[in-house]
Amino acid sequence: MWTIAQVPEQSTRPLNPRQAVVPRPGRHRRPMTAPKTQKEKASKRKRLLLIVLVVVVSLGILATAAYFIKQLIDSKYFFCTRSVKFIPIDKACDGKDDCAGGEDEITCVSRFTVNTTFPVRLMSDRRVLQVYSPGSGWRSVCSDDWTQQHTETACKQLGYTYKPRSTSVPVDALISSLKTGPFTAIRPGTTTTPTHEATIDRSVCGSGSVVSLSCSDCGQVGSQDRIVGGTDALIENWPWQVSLQQGGQHICGGSLVSPSWVVTAAHCFAGSKKELSRWRVVSGLTYISTVGGSYVDRIIVNGDYNAARNDYDIALMRLSSPIGVGVGRKPVCLPPKAFGLPAEASMVVTGWGYLHENGKVSPSLQKAFIPLIDQAKCSSPTVYGSAITQRMICAGFLEGNVDACQGDSGGPLVYFTSSHWHLVGVVSWGVGCARERRPGVYCNVEEMLNWIHTVIEKNP
Repeated sequence: MWTIAQVPEQSTRPLNPRQAVVPRPGRHRRPMTAPKTQKEKASKRKRLLLIVLVVVVSLGILATAAYFIKQLIDSKYFFCTRSVKFIPIDKACDGKDDCAGGEDEITCVSRFTVNTTFPVRLMSDRRVLQVYSPGSGWRSVCSDDWTQQHTETACKQLGYTYKPRSTSVPVDALISSLKTGPFTAIRPGTTTTPTHEATIDRSVCGSGSVVSLSCSDCGQVGSQDRIVGGTDALIENWPWQVSLQQGGQHICGGSLVSPSWVVTAAHCFAGSKKELSRWRVVSGLTYISTVGGSYVDRIIVNGDYNAARNDYDIALMRLSSPIGVGVGRKPVCLPPKAFGLPAEASMVVTGWGYLHENGKVSPSLQKAFIPLIDQAKCSSPTVYGSAITQRMICAGFLEGNVDACQGDSGGPLVYFTSSHWHLVGVVSWGVGCARERRPGVYCNVEEMLNWIHTVIEKNP
């Protein structure tokens, strides 16, 4: 019997069903953005540059303001670091301790009087080396057995030294006062012994000549601008000239006599100008600037300085670190003893002082060519009379018109000879400026050589 088999119904489900995909939130694609244009990029750069510029200018203004505020405070007050307080500047260096530990009396102008004879010097325009001893006095040094090492030793005693050299001068060529001696000669084997301790007396020089020294390149400059009636000057032609400043103001002039020492006038440190940290020495500039400058760690006034008579009006300043010698910064030569300025010698005074009496400080360096005035004429009753001492020289015109003035004080009066400029005077005093029969009066540097050399030796 045939039977009919039953066939199951066809299923519509797939054999391998896939998992249903449920969309999850937060998985959207980031929409694409249009690229920035060059114009938008440039605008962004400009905004950034503007912000930087504003910040820089603001910082500059703040720094400038802070500088001038500090200058103002420094001109009025002294800050005691230990006791953290300000005292009026007039109380600093007044001989009384106003700060803890006497801090306000430590870094002050000092006075120094010389009562000894510096044992080495150069004599006459031939720069003859002489040594001194209490028993024998001054003696010219013979060229006998003299070496380059002796030259270096002697020049080191005299201060600024750069490529020192010596020459021999025949005794017959010396001025009459030196021809007959007395003489001395170096002992063999004493090359590093101080020159005045290394000699033995001689009645005559076996070599027939004496030692002449040239210790440095002081006082040497390029071509000089000698325009008649001209007043403007370039520091390159007068590179020893410096500006002494306090509280951002030009106070006095000065002259470099070595990379570390400045010669100036004692009267520049009167009143409240005795605290060292306030002083700056600005060098190498034709146009005066109150920014920068060298710090000072010694100011030494001649102990014989008489403010009432303006006598012994000289001081020395030691820089905290030596200046770099170059075209605009170079020491002037100190004159030898018995330099022998000729009558009416033409000299030059330089500075940033007033262009006329009761005027203002000149922004640019000035120069004036003035003649030496005979001592007898300057001390006559119709000029300055008994006010003129041996420590002073006069220079200028009795009819007036050309003169140093306020602000030139302490600056150089120089004379040119033998290819070098020599510091013969320091601007000291006068009645008014460029008045008739009232010429400028200068401290006589030749008379101060013993003091200058002694101070420099005792403060190495």
